[in-house]
Amino acid sequence: MVVLAASVVTKSGKALVSRQFVDMSRIRIEGLLAAFPKLVGSGKQHTYVETENVRYVYQPIEGMYLLLVTNKASNILEDLETLRLMSKVLPEYVLPPVDEETIVSAAFELLFAFDEVISLGYKENVTVGQVKQNTEMESHEEKLHKMIIQSKVQDTKDLMKRKAMEIEKSKIESARAGKTGTSNYNPSGPSSINISNNRSATDLDLTPTFSRPDTSSLKPKAGAAPKKGMQLGKARKANDFLESLRAEGEVIQVDNGAAATSSAAPSAGVTPAIPSEPISLLLKESVIVILQKDGGVDNMEVQGTIALQVQDEQFARVRVLFETGSNPGYQFKTHPNIDKQLYGSNILGNKDADRPFPTGSALPILKWRMQTKDEDMVPLTINCWPSISGNESYVNIEYECQADFDLQSIVVAIPCPQPPKVNQVDGDYHYDSRKQTLLWTVDLIDDSNRQGAMEFVISSAANPDSFFPVDVSFSAQHTLADVKVVTVVGVDDEQPVRYSAKSLLNTEVYQVV
Repeated sequence: MVVLAASVVTKSGKALVSRQFVDMSRIRIEGLLAAFPKLVGSGKQHTYVETENVRYVYQPIEGMYLLLVTNKASNILEDLETLRLMSKVLPEYVLPPVDEETIVSAAFELLFAFDEVISLGYKENVTVGQVKQNTEMESHEEKLHKMIIQSKVQDTKDLMKRKAMEIEKSKIESARAGKTGTSNYNPSGPSSINISNNRSATDLDLTPTFSRPDTSSLKPKAGAAPKKGMQLGKARKANDFLESLRAEGEVIQVDNGAAATSSAAPSAGVTPAIPSEPISLLLKESVIVILQKDGGVDNMEVQGTIALQVQDEQFARVRVLFETGSNPGYQFKTHPNIDKQLYGSNILGNKDADRPFPTGSALPILKWRMQTKDEDMVPLTINCWPSISGNESYVNIEYECQADFDLQSIVVAIPCPQPPKVNQVDGDYHYDSRKQTLLWTVDLIDDSNRQGAMEFVISSAANPDSFFPVDVSFSAQHTLADVKVVTVVGVDDEQPVRYSAKSLLNTEVYQVV
C-alpha cells in the first residue's frame, strides 16, 4: 500500500487540508484533487473510485470528504482501515460543528496527526490515543513541574495576603494609639521601613522591619553608601495595595485583634518597632519517591541542608547547636570550614574561631542524604485500584500518611481520559479537561485524617494502565531527618543570639508507576 496524499476536500473539490507523502509536484496533487468531485457520482454506495493511475478512497463528513489518494496496487482493505483510523482522529482536533471554518482553524494539528498515521506513504501501527499523545508531546515530568510551580505561586499569594493583613492591622493599632494621646514618640527622629532583599528565594520573608534610629547615629560612616528606606509618610501605599487585591477579586480580611506593642507607643500613622533577627536558618529537605502500583518502592531519596544567613555582621561569629532524630540510613556531611570536633558534639562552628560567617548570603553548613527501598520510610503511600465493570471503569484511590507530622497542600494527579463521576472523596477534586487529568486536593493532613480515599467512575472500559503514572506533590514544615536547631550562641561569650529557624519539606518527584 502506498498513500500518495491525504486531504479534507469540499464537494466542489476545494482542498481545506492536504498532505502529500511521496515526491509529487504541487500541480499534480491539485489536479488529482480537482478531478475527484467529477468522479464521484450521486447515489452511489461505493467508498472508493478508480482511474487509470490512482484510486480515491473517501468518506463523507458533513458536506465534505475525507480523502485518501493511493496507487492502484495498494490493498483496498488496508486503505479502508487507514481511512477509518483517520476518521476517528479527525474529531479529536476539530471541534463541532465540523465545517470549513473549524477544519481550516485546526489545519496544522491535522497535518501533524496525518503524519503520525501515515509515514512515507505507509500506515503506522498506532492508535488514536497514541496519535494524540505524540502530537501533544505530553510529558508527565513537565506536568509535575508545572504543578509544583503553581503550588509555589499560590503559596506566595497566600504569603502576600497575610503580610498585607499584618500591615493593615499595624496601621489600625497605631491609629488607635495616636487617638489615646499616649504616644511618646519623638517626631524629630525619622523612621524607615527596611525590607530585606538578600534572602534566598526559598526563604522569602516579606515581613517589614521598622526601625527608629537615634538621631546621633544618623551621620553616615566614611565610605559607606547611604541606606534607602520607604518613608512612613507613604504608608498609604499599603492601603492601595489592599485595594488592588480586592479589585482583582481577592478576599482580604483584616484581623482587628491585639497587635504587638513596643515600649514607646507611636503616634498616629507610625507602626511599632519590630526587631529583626540577626541570624536566620533554613532547614530545607526534598524527597524523591517512585512507588510501584502493585506495592513496594522502586526508590526513595531524601536530600537536605541547613543554610545559615547572617543579617548583622556583628553577630557573624556564632555557633549553631542542633539535634537529630534516630536517622536510620542518613548520611551527614558538613561544610569544609566547619570544625569536625565541634560537629561531634552537635555544634556547627568555624574551624577558625576568629573567622566570621559571610554576611548577607545563605551558606549551607550541613547536608544530609538518605536512599532506601523500605516502604515504611515513605511519608505518604498511595494505592490506586482500577477495575472494569461492563462498559464502565471504576477507580478507587487512597492515601495513608505514615509521617508523624502534618502535610500541607497535597495534590494527587490521576490521568483520566474523560470527565469522571466522583462518588466519594475526602477533600476536593477538579478535572482538567485540557490535560485529561483528575486533581485530588487535600489542604492539610493531620491526626484527624491520616487516611483518605476517593472513588470515581468513567463511562468506558479503559485500560487500567491508562490511570498511571499518578503524580503527587505536598509540603511540610518539618524534615524527615528530624533535624532541629536548638540554639545559636556567640563564640566569645557563649550567650544566646536571637535567630529565626524555618523547616521546609517539599517533593521533587513523587510518582506511582
